[in-house]
Amino acid sequence: MSRRLEIGALVALCFFLPLYEAPKNIFWALYLVVWIVNRARARDFGGRWDLWDSLIAAWIASGFVVAAFAGEPGGDEWRGPLDLLRYGSILWLTKRSRYSRRELAWIFGALVASTIVGLAMAYVAQWRGQGGGLQLNSVGHVNHTAIYLAIMLGVCISWVLAVWRHASLGGRALAIAVNALILVGLVTTASRGAIGVGLALPVLLAIGWWKRSRVPLLASAVALAVTAIAMFVGGAEVLRKQERSFETNNMLAYRAEIWSMATTAWREHPWFGVGMDNFGRVTPYRKRLEEGKAAPTRDPTRALEFAHAHSLFFNTLAERGVVGSVALWALFIALFVSLLRNRPVASADDEAWLLWGAAATAWLVTVGVGLVNTTLHHEHGILAVLLLGLWLSKRPAR
Repeated sequence: MSRRLEIGALVALCFFLPLYEAPKNIFWALYLVVWIVNRARARDFGGRWDLWDSLIAAWIASGFVVAAFAGEPGGDEWRGPLDLLRYGSILWLTKRSRYSRRELAWIFGALVASTIVGLAMAYVAQWRGQGGGLQLNSVGHVNHTAIYLAIMLGVCISWVLAVWRHASLGGRALAIAVNALILVGLVTTASRGAIGVGLALPVLLAIGWWKRSRVPLLASAVALAVTAIAMFVGGAEVLRKQERSFETNNMLAYRAEIWSMATTAWREHPWFGVGMDNFGRVTPYRKRLEEGKAAPTRDPTRALEFAHAHSLFFNTLAERGVVGSVALWALFIALFVSLLRNRPVASADDEAWLLWGAAATAWLVTVGVGLVNTTLHHEHGILAVLLLGLWLSKRPAR
């Protein structure tokens, strides 16, 4: 019963993750408590302490160290690390768990089902004129919704590639329909960074599948071509958005000014930054930038409207300084190396390939979209580390 309660809490967290705020928080706390109780009763917390544990612990601790020495105290520097603790704990606990094939099916099934339900709710809200653009209810802003959908698109692609050879005709048709639904939702968000990485995912994952099968690469190239033609013929909003950026000479949507503000803040507080979630407090630094640096068609003061740096890496640099950035990059580099070294062999089972593809997707979207948007945050942060943790728990031992 205690095992079922643990899995039930995790599955419920996965289902409510993009839908509702309160249930998501409740089931995260329940999962944390039940996991600890179950492992304490079994006197088994997932094996010996290893390098991954040290990396994860340093990453989580960096947020609290930064809060103690924040360059701009008095803001949300102690609230930010709590969010880091929340999704960092998911990475840690799932990495130290070895869930069965059946349990993994429930987890992935809940993630896919909640995404479909969330998209239906988002379309209804959009039809009613609520919010700005397509938004998953608990994820919020259209850019964050796009990040979440991009990760789920990669998960669904990985699932299709993993089980295709064994699936029935009906199962294949359903899988293709789900992928198409999420892809349309992603394109509807008009978030250029997430769409760019999302469209590249099928090809990148197919390259990873090369030693198991050559077919996915050809199929992905065809699907990408069809999608591009459909977007062009249908006049997708993301293409019109790109045209407007060309016309106004504002390709980065004021990100150059925002990143300048971030680096200026970092130079003032290089080691610990201004504190997590305190980016909005660094607007005085904007006055120290050179006047007239922006093109005449831009308004540099627009950079003052944003509460984060629209880049995971610039945001981390400004808010957490060298201490937080080193911890983040150490984790990312270790994951990248491990994903390359531990790619499943051709004869590996479907589960191994699904977990690897989902983890590779989480890394690609978090890092790729993170160049121009603040990834690894709230709901899509939990989703990414969950997928990485599940894979780390089953990766081949070295």
